[in-house]
Amino acid sequence: MEIPPYFQSDPVSRNSSRLPDDTVFFSIFPDSSLSPADLQSLHLQILHSIAPFTSSYIWQHEPFNLSISLTPLPHLHGRLRFGDNLEDEWFTVFLLFHISQSFPSISIRVHDSDGEFLLIEAAFHLPRWVNPENAQNRVFIRRGNLHIIPKRSLPNPTLIESLKFVIDHEKESLASEAVQSAIKNRIADYPERARKNTHQVRVRVPVSVAQVLKHEPCLISLAVEGFYDRDIDTMKYAAKMERFLSRGREEELVCVGVKMSRAMYAQLVQQKFQAPKCYPMPSRSEAAVYVEAELGMKIACGFEMMYQQRKKEGAEGKGSTWSKYKESLETSGYFQGLIPGSKEYKRLMENAEEYYRNSSLFHRTSEMLNSPVRRIDEILSLPHSADDFKNQEVPPSDDDSWLYGGEEELNSALQERQKELELYESRRKMEKKKSKDHDDTGPSSSSKAENFDLGDLAKSMQAFIHKVSSFEGAEVPGSRSVEDNIGHDLESFMDDLEKMERQGLERASDVGDDEGSSSEMDYDDFEDEGDISDHDEDGEDTFMPSYSDAMNEELKNTSLRKSFITATEHSSNKNEGTSSAMEDTDEDFSPVNVDFNLVKNLLDSISSQEGLPGPASNLLGLMGVQLPKDDKKSK
Repeated sequence: MEIPPYFQSDPVSRNSSRLPDDTVFFSIFPDSSLSPADLQSLHLQILHSIAPFTSSYIWQHEPFNLSISLTPLPHLHGRLRFGDNLEDEWFTVFLLFHISQSFPSISIRVHDSDGEFLLIEAAFHLPRWVNPENAQNRVFIRRGNLHIIPKRSLPNPTLIESLKFVIDHEKESLASEAVQSAIKNRIADYPERARKNTHQVRVRVPVSVAQVLKHEPCLISLAVEGFYDRDIDTMKYAAKMERFLSRGREEELVCVGVKMSRAMYAQLVQQKFQAPKCYPMPSRSEAAVYVEAELGMKIACGFEMMYQQRKKEGAEGKGSTWSKYKESLETSGYFQGLIPGSKEYKRLMENAEEYYRNSSLFHRTSEMLNSPVRRIDEILSLPHSADDFKNQEVPPSDDDSWLYGGEEELNSALQERQKELELYESRRKMEKKKSKDHDDTGPSSSSKAENFDLGDLAKSMQAFIHKVSSFEGAEVPGSRSVEDNIGHDLESFMDDLEKMERQGLERASDVGDDEGSSSEMDYDDFEDEGDISDHDEDGEDTFMPSYSDAMNEELKNTSLRKSFITATEHSSNKNEGTSSAMEDTDEDFSPVNVDFNLVKNLLDSISSQEGLPGPASNLLGLMGVQLPKDDKKSK
């Protein structure tokens, strides 16, 4: 199975800084630089345009929102934690596409903790060059379409360069139709899908909880989060229920309808939780009432734990920002490796806490944590009683069979992905086959065969042989000519050979006995033909022929001569054919045509590879030599 390039990297290495998990980030960049006042106006216009979709939507953790930023250029930005509810992320994508259509003069960038998740969704349709390492600052939403800045246009784009390119070259950066379809099909069911993701249920809760949900139904998300993320410390708050169950077991439960996301409903229903002793649970004999009260008890406990925890952290200003601040101190070595709880560690911690309390970060965190607490206090300060919720018609709970029968939907989604993968693989195979067929039978194939010069093959190999190698191994010839390489002095080489021969003859003259040996006889015979000094004088004229004759004589009776084609054979082969040339060839060796033998052996080696990789084709490929197809063999 072939994996698309965008899946072939480790997602953790895609960003140098670790982003918060389960969070989507988005930025909206106007085409022209706007003043803070103009940005504020644009901010309000955008929120107003999406209000029909978001007014009744229950977000998992936090609602869609935007803030103004002036660096690196004036723009709007936001972040949204979707947690276990992936629908929030894709609903956000739908809203961003809607915003880009409503405001044509803006460009939008969106990503999450996994990186460019829009590219992940369309991975089977992306160009081959796209991967997580080069995708940064390339993906934008504009005028209701996805844009991917080509690598050939901007190899390493900055944010400002990318924004300018996507404005000036909108058609060039527009993603392919297949990529557009993959993304738009994913959000095609919104906003209807967002409404279907909402689950309404009947519950029985204390009057104080009913009062809060009546005025701020969106706070159900914080209550479910408080219940689902509970720990030993927050469970202590649920055991007392001081804020939402002031009368203890005497508190009256009222029936109300609560809207939440399906993910929230699953988080409440799927967890077993023992009711606090102070909580007024009804008898199990009334099954329907007990189920409604049990779910309401989990919501009430979630409200209590969330309220008390945020109130405590708000007073101390120690929310998630304090945790990040403390983590940065530990990373920078502020605590000097001291053991937590030691005297010096406590002193450093007190100094850090004092600095944090005096910072603007403390006040912003405290404000953020205290805002739902203050809102709950405001709501509960209003007059309210159980009579306000009696005699109200509460609709029945929605069918929750989806919670237990999602196997078909899951299988359908997996089958759809499988079909997409199979289509991708078949398309890749077709592309490879077309490419191969084009190379083999394309219009340029015959012309390549006709224009191919075997002499160039020999020259390329000679250039490779004469190339200077290093400790890293043989180097493929580049643009430098052979003359630029280190030359070989043939005269010096021949002089060295002659000296070696003379030294051998002198040693031979010293060996022998009185009876006369073969060595002495040979030496005498050699002296009769002339003095060594005479040989030295005209050695340049006589050595090479004699040396060559001796070598040929030695190889004459071996099979080695049959492995080379001589110049006579090559010439006869051109004129009369190989068979007649072999008959006319003299027993003595004719000069060997080195280039012809080189080319012939290379071609034989490539032919024996039968189209598979091998040493000969790899070597020629490195030298940039591409041989035409062997048409005779294919037939």
